[in-house]
Amino acid sequence: MSADVINLRARRSQPSLAPMLALTAAGMNSVNAVILDRMQSEIPLIPALAGHLISGGGKRMRPMLTVAAAELCGYLGTRHHKLAAAVEFIHTATLLHDDVVDGSDLRRGKAAANIVFGNPATVLVGDFLFSRSFELMVEDGSLKVLKILSSASRIIAEGEVDQLVASRKIETSEDHYLHIISAKTAALFAAATRIAAVVAELGEAQEQALDAFGRNLGIAFQLTDDAIDYDSDAQESGKDKGDDFREGKMTLPVILAYARGTPDERRFWEEAIAGFRTEDEDLATAVELINRHGCVEATRERARVYGQRAIAALAGFPAGEARNAMCEAVEFAIARRY
Repeated sequence: MSADVINLRARRSQPSLAPMLALTAAGMNSVNAVILDRMQSEIPLIPALAGHLISGGGKRMRPMLTVAAAELCGYLGTRHHKLAAAVEFIHTATLLHDDVVDGSDLRRGKAAANIVFGNPATVLVGDFLFSRSFELMVEDGSLKVLKILSSASRIIAEGEVDQLVASRKIETSEDHYLHIISAKTAALFAAATRIAAVVAELGEAQEQALDAFGRNLGIAFQLTDDAIDYDSDAQESGKDKGDDFREGKMTLPVILAYARGTPDERRFWEEAIAGFRTEDEDLATAVELINRHGCVEATRERARVYGQRAIAALAGFPAGEARNAMCEAVEFAIARRY
């Protein structure tokens, strides 16, 4: 077991993003300047709608990871600033599209863009941000970077479609669920960290290590998100509690509750996921069943497993501020309630 894991276990009760924020502060100032500049357009609706989400209080975890990974790799240039902005634009575009698909009311604690601006505008501005991200990739000039980020964009889209197909299908397995989140969430985390090794001109081993770090962190991050839907309220999480339940999403807490349930409980889940049990009292029943069978804690425990894999992937990099901050960011991602 690595010293990083042992040390992080000792402070697990209060992991923080503060070390990551301190490490990346200067770089993120440059990234944010690129984001602000490239979200502009002669069409006023575009920056207004994009800014509604981009300035909405998100953690900027993915571009921060690009900046932190560049620090870890000892990179002293500035190429990664535009690429980190491209990563954030990809992420923001997927959120805008997700909120339309899901019919979400809240995002980051305030009205979702689709509620404020309507579905058509939200989809089109998402497309604009995707286009901006590819402009930034092309400006970088590296075909390898372009391949990594464009492949991640495709995989994310495939994951979202796969989740849509699996929606309201009670037979969705844990393996299928993990495949979905590996695509729709973890692919961008992996790309965000891997490109730092590319711009730093490190070898394939370091690229793959940072890919593994990001991929495992992304899975842990999404597992935690899916636990939050059943154990945090809107004020904590920034979205309505039970959104996943009402949308019939087969996330891990539901998959485990169904597998561990009695025949009567399984019938409840079959009706709920099919869309016949979506009232507040049904959500209360769902939460009670999930708690009865320890499904949120089981989900968080799986997140911890993937988090430890992420930490282990950094073992070949020099110990120091960058590695410590990235490791604690993993612990924060798992322990958070929002």
